[in-house]
Amino acid sequence: MPATAKTSTSSCKEQLRSLLQKKSVYHGEFTLASGAKSDFYVDARVTTMDPRGACLIGEIGWELVKETASKLGKRVDAIGGLTLGADPVALSIGIAAQRQDPSTPFQVFTVRKKAKEHGRQKRIEGNFSPGNSVVVVDDVITTGGSTIQAIDAIEEAGGRVAFVIVLVDREEGGRENIEKRGHKVIPIFSRRELVTAV
Repeated sequence: MPATAKTSTSSCKEQLRSLLQKKSVYHGEFTLASGAKSDFYVDARVTTMDPRGACLIGEIGWELVKETASKLGKRVDAIGGLTLGADPVALSIGIAAQRQDPSTPFQVFTVRKKAKEHGRQKRIEGNFSPGNSVVVVDDVITTGGSTIQAIDAIEEAGGRVAFVIVLVDREEGGRENIEKRGHKVIPIFSRRELVTAV
């Protein structure tokens, strides 16, 4: 990556970290989706659905997709993950890809928690086809359960997972659980980076 792109990504990352710390990071007593108790909570959607947050996630995420695909020698056709957490992250990255290169075939999809009971009864909605090599995204991982649910649905539908990108890794075993399945996980931020003062 040229120095200017690195500098720009680094500046975007600092801006995004600051936004997450201001809008999404909470300290107190919380019950997580896994049922576990925690003193740290990330309400990521407040940032992923903030227009400025979405622009920053798109820029950072698309650079990360290109860099990781090149490093791992993987082709990527599309990006998506389990609704609802992954949706704004995937769309932001897809829009950034399109803005940078209007000829890109890179597409966006979403994975339902269960298949739709009417119409085409699909579990995966949007722009996904069997044989696609995809990036799976999530907003926050704790145990990795929702990311693994998306991976299972994608593989059952004939897709191949290139790698996984997450906005925040809570560093509570989720990354390791996903990597045990053979998929590299690249977090944009770790818990440590968000609890440390800027």
